[in-house]
Amino acid sequence: MLKHYLLLTAGVAMLTATAPALAQSTNSGTDKFAQLGPELPTPNEYRTASGAPGHAYWQQRADYNIKVKLDDEKQAITGSEDITYTNLSPDELPYLWVQLDQNIMDKNSMTTATQTNQLQTRMPFQAMDYIERSEFDGGFKIESVKLKGAALKHTINHTMMRIDLPTPLKPKQSVTFSIAWHYNINDQTKISQRSGYEFFPKDGNYLYEIAQFYPRMAVYSDFQGWQNKQFLGAGEFALPFGDYRVSITAPSDHIVGSTGTLQNPNEVLTSTQRQRLNNAQGASKPVLIVTQAEAEQAEKGKPKGTKTWTYAAKNVRDFAWASSRKFIWDAMGIKQGGKNVLCMSYYPKEGNPLWGQYSTEVVAHTIKTYSKFTIPYEYPVAISVHGPVGGMEYPMLCFNGGRPEADGTYSAERKYGMISVIIHEVGHNFFPMIVNSDERQWTWMDEGLNTFVQYLTEQEWERNYPSRRGEPRNMVDYMKSSPSVQTPIMSNSESVLQLGNNAYGKPATALNVLRETVMGRELFDYAFKQYATRWAYKHPEPADFFRTMEDASAVDLDWFWRGWFYTNDHTDLSIEGVKSYTVDSKNPEVENALKRQQINTAPKSISDMRNLQDIPKTLVDKKPELKDFYNNYDPLNTTAADKQRYQQYVKTLKPEQQQRLSQGLHFYEVDLKNLGGLVMPVIVEMTYADGKKEVVNIPAEIWRKNNEHVTKVFVTEKPVTAFVLDPYQQTADTDLSNNAYPRQVAPSRFELFEYQQRQQQNPMQQQVSMQQKEDKPTNTSAGGTN
Repeated sequence: MLKHYLLLTAGVAMLTATAPALAQSTNSGTDKFAQLGPELPTPNEYRTASGAPGHAYWQQRADYNIKVKLDDEKQAITGSEDITYTNLSPDELPYLWVQLDQNIMDKNSMTTATQTNQLQTRMPFQAMDYIERSEFDGGFKIESVKLKGAALKHTINHTMMRIDLPTPLKPKQSVTFSIAWHYNINDQTKISQRSGYEFFPKDGNYLYEIAQFYPRMAVYSDFQGWQNKQFLGAGEFALPFGDYRVSITAPSDHIVGSTGTLQNPNEVLTSTQRQRLNNAQGASKPVLIVTQAEAEQAEKGKPKGTKTWTYAAKNVRDFAWASSRKFIWDAMGIKQGGKNVLCMSYYPKEGNPLWGQYSTEVVAHTIKTYSKFTIPYEYPVAISVHGPVGGMEYPMLCFNGGRPEADGTYSAERKYGMISVIIHEVGHNFFPMIVNSDERQWTWMDEGLNTFVQYLTEQEWERNYPSRRGEPRNMVDYMKSSPSVQTPIMSNSESVLQLGNNAYGKPATALNVLRETVMGRELFDYAFKQYATRWAYKHPEPADFFRTMEDASAVDLDWFWRGWFYTNDHTDLSIEGVKSYTVDSKNPEVENALKRQQINTAPKSISDMRNLQDIPKTLVDKKPELKDFYNNYDPLNTTAADKQRYQQYVKTLKPEQQQRLSQGLHFYEVDLKNLGGLVMPVIVEMTYADGKKEVVNIPAEIWRKNNEHVTKVFVTEKPVTAFVLDPYQQTADTDLSNNAYPRQVAPSRFELFEYQQRQQQNPMQQQVSMQQKEDKPTNTSAGGTN
C-alpha cells in the first residue's frame, strides 16, 4: 500500500540509483492559478464579494393583465395587455424598453438578414423551407400603445420597442400602459421556432404551443441598465418578475393548458373533469382528466363557439400556453416543501403509449429531485406538453418532443430521449425561471446548470441511465476538437459556435468534475444550494455564481473558472516517465542478494546466446591449469568481514535511521506533463506486484508553481508494476494513450459497411414482427380454404 507520498528534497543519495534534481522552471505565459481580478466586476452594495445580493440590491417588477384570442381558422393571435411597470431602481427612467421577440418571424427580421447558408447540389425540402422563411410574415403587428387612453410615442427597433414616457418614471413609482397587437402563428414543422402549431392531416386538427406571444418588458438592472440586446434566436430571454392574469379565448372544444392556475374551472371544465382533477390532487399515479377516447371524439367535431380560459400566476418571469381539441390530459399531485404541486401532461393520441406512461411521472420526479439539489419548488403546478416544439421552457409549463412510431412502438433512444427532454425542460423551472439568469447574454448560466442537474436527476430515475451529457468522457471529442470550432464558455450566446457543446455539455461536465473530483459532493452540494437560495427570484450574473461557490466551500476555484470557462484549454495529462528506486540498506547479505538477482534476470546479449551454441568449450574449459583464484571467486558472497563492517556502521545510526534502512520501501519518481493546458487534479492508480490497486487523488494545486511539468515521488511498501492517470475518466482527459506507464495499447474497432441506406426497424418493431410471424396460422391443406 501507499506508505506516504512526498517530493524528496533530501536523502536521495541513499537510493540505489540517482538522478539529477529537477530545477523548478517558471510558468510560460499566464499563471493559471492567478486570481480572477479584471475578469470579474468590482463588488458593490448591490452584489457582494461573497457572491450574495448586497444590502442595496434591487430589481424591477412588471405585472400583466393579458387578453388573447386564438383564431383556429387563420392560425393567428389577437391580443391586448395592460402592463404595470414598477421602478424599484434608484434611477429616473425617461423611457421603457419592451421586447418584441415575435419579430424574429418578421419578413425583415435581423435574424433572417444575418443568417448564413451554403447551397448544395442536393438539398432536402426542409432546408429550403428554412432559407425561404422570409416569405412567412409572423412578426408583431402593433395596433396601439396607450397611456390612460392616449397614444404613447414609441419606436420599434427590430425585436425591441422603446416607449417614451410623458414624464420620467421616478424611483418607487409605477406606470400602467396598454398595448394591442396581432400576428400569424408559424407552422412549427416548417419554420422551427420556440412556439408554433402542428397540423394533423388525418383528422384535420391543429395543436398550438404558444409563447413569446405578447410584448414583454425588458430587464433594467444594476449591472447593465437596460438589457436591450436584439433577439437573434440563440440568446433566449431576460425578463423581470411579476404577477400575471391571462384570459385565453379558444374554440369551445379546445383544452387549454397554461402557466399558472385556472381561475374559472366551472366555466370551461365539465363536472366530470373537475372531479377527476380533484381526485388527481392526492393520487400516487397519474389520473386522466381527459381520456384518449374523449380526445378522439373531440377530434371529429369543429364547433364555431369559443370559451375563455383564465389563468393567474404570481411572481413569475414569463407566461406560455397550449391549446388543442386533440389533448389528452392527466395529472397527479405531490408534496414539495410542505406545499401541493399538481404535476400534469397534455398530449395528443400520437404521443401514446410513451406519454401516458411516462410524462407526468417524469415531471413529478424532476420537481422532487431538483428541489433536493437546489430549493423547494414553490409554484402550484408543473406541466409537460407534447407537440411540435422539441423542447422549450416557461414558468410551470414546457413543450417537449419524443413521439413513438405510428404503430406505437419506439426505440430505446426515443424513450430515453423523451424522458431526458422532459427532465431538462421541467428543470428549467429552477434555472432560469426561479434563479433568473440573463439568457440573452449567458446561455450557459441556465442551460449548463440545468443540464448538470438534469444529469443528476436522470441517474436517480434509473440505474445506468444513458445520460447524453454530464459524464466527463462524453465531452472529450468536443474539448479536443480544433480551436477554430470552439469558443470559451464565457462567450455571448449569439457568438457561440457550437451551442449544445459550449452552453449545455461543457458547463455540465465542468460542474460534474467540480462535484466529483475537485470539491467533493458534500462541499459542492452545499455551495450549489447556497447559490440557488441566494438568487432565487433574482437576477444573478456569472460572478455571483463563481463567488458563491467559493464563498460557501472555502475552496479556491479561480484556476478552475479560468481554465474551464474563460479558455479553450483541454485536459491532457501525461506520464512522461517513471524511475524506480529502493533504499540501499548497507546490509551486505541483502544488497548482494539483490545484485545477484539483477544479474541473473538481466537479458542475455545475442552474442552470448550464439556463443553458447558456436563455442561448446572455451580454452580455459579445455585447459583447467589456466584457471586461478578469480575463476572461482564470487564477489557477491558475503564474508564475515562484510558483516562486521555492517554491524559497526549500524551502531553509528539512530534507532529511527536504522528502521528506515530496514523498511524495504519502494520509491517511484513519476514525471508528469500538462499537454492540454487545463490544470486539473492528478488522479493516480497504482497496481502493485500482488495485483492489488490503490488510487491517490492529488489536488490541482500540484501545478501551481509550474503549470506544465511537475515530478512527484511516491513511496510504497510494495513494488508497483503500473501507474495509470485518471482511471475512472473523471477529468475529461482527451488522450488516454499517454495516461499509463508502462504504456498500454488502447483497443479500438472499425466497421465495414456497404454504401446503401436501409430502413431499420426499432427493436420493439422487430419483436412485434417476429410475434406476428409466430402467431400466423399455417395453411396445411393442399387446396387452401375459401
